[in-house]
Amino acid sequence: MKNYLNFETEVKNLESELDKLKDPYNQDGLSEVDTSKISSVEKEISEKLEKIYSNLNPWQTAMVARHEDRPKAKFFIENLFEEFIPLSGDRFYGEDKSVISGFGKFNNTSVLIIGQEKGQDLEKRIEHNFGMMRPEGYRKTIRLMELADKFNIPIVSIIDTPGAYPGVGAEERGQAEAIAKSIECSMKISVPTISIIIGEGGSGGAIALASSNKVLMLQNAIYSVISPEGCATILWRDPKKTLEAATAMKMSSKDLLNLDIIDEIIPEPVGGAHRDKDLVLDNVRNSLEKNFNFFKNMERDEILNHRKNKFLSIGRNKGFTTQSDVGNDLSMKASILESINQNFKKNSKIYYGASAAVLLILFLSIVL
Repeated sequence: MKNYLNFETEVKNLESELDKLKDPYNQDGLSEVDTSKISSVEKEISEKLEKIYSNLNPWQTAMVARHEDRPKAKFFIENLFEEFIPLSGDRFYGEDKSVISGFGKFNNTSVLIIGQEKGQDLEKRIEHNFGMMRPEGYRKTIRLMELADKFNIPIVSIIDTPGAYPGVGAEERGQAEAIAKSIECSMKISVPTISIIIGEGGSGGAIALASSNKVLMLQNAIYSVISPEGCATILWRDPKKTLEAATAMKMSSKDLLNLDIIDEIIPEPVGGAHRDKDLVLDNVRNSLEKNFNFFKNMERDEILNHRKNKFLSIGRNKGFTTQSDVGNDLSMKASILESINQNFKKNSKIYYGASAAVLLILFLSIVL
């Protein structure tokens, strides 16, 4: 059974008509299939989808990103990677089923795969906690990212979450600290990291795994600091003002690419990724190949600096300001105290000798 969004009513009616036309059985028994009529309805469906999906507003895009039939992380893991070996547990508390992680191969190259899994049906969604990770999930991914960094294995993160789980137990076990540590780990490792936002990229729950060298995004995915409903409730005290909130937050792939927050938009078929999963799979595969080749000849230090510079450059030339005096080299600068400390260590013998001479002069002046 297909699921339709509230702005797809015309498409729903046309596809119901198409199903009846393709069925050779009706109330009068066996009937002749009208192929010309079928072709006409199929063409009309394509035109309707093209018209609707070429003019989606930000809130409608959010609805497509949350579509029940949209391909989930498990689908990409099973079809993009070979010899996948899932690994579990954070070695502190337990296993978090909202994130699937382990090692596999992509084009005969070992990679670490981390995927936030929502689940395809109600039973699976409950099992995977609707893709909302707990602290043990983030600590598991930290453990595996450090392991991948140790053995120089690239990392692919598949992002699809409304946000980190806000339950009491999660907060008691250090949810905020776990997210912060995950971001820190993502920023300091020196292997290529690629994140793909396939549906929702919500709040710190997403950025904890999306602090990558390359952030890719499916065409109808969203990426924001808060949900449109949450933003509308806070700003306007009205959760129904989701369109205004979604528009203001610039959460669509097109807006985020324009702001240089993401690096690439992966195209989807007309009507959303759920209408042709194989095509989306091919597009993601091609994008991963291209981006892995980008890092092929880079040294570890270059990969690390690439990631630092990427995030340091966000907001420099777009957003509230139009110009920036910051140079092209946005590498981390040492603070004044660090510079003094390094200089002191480098010339410690000279400083000690000068200090001893000054003390000797002061002593002689007092004695004499």
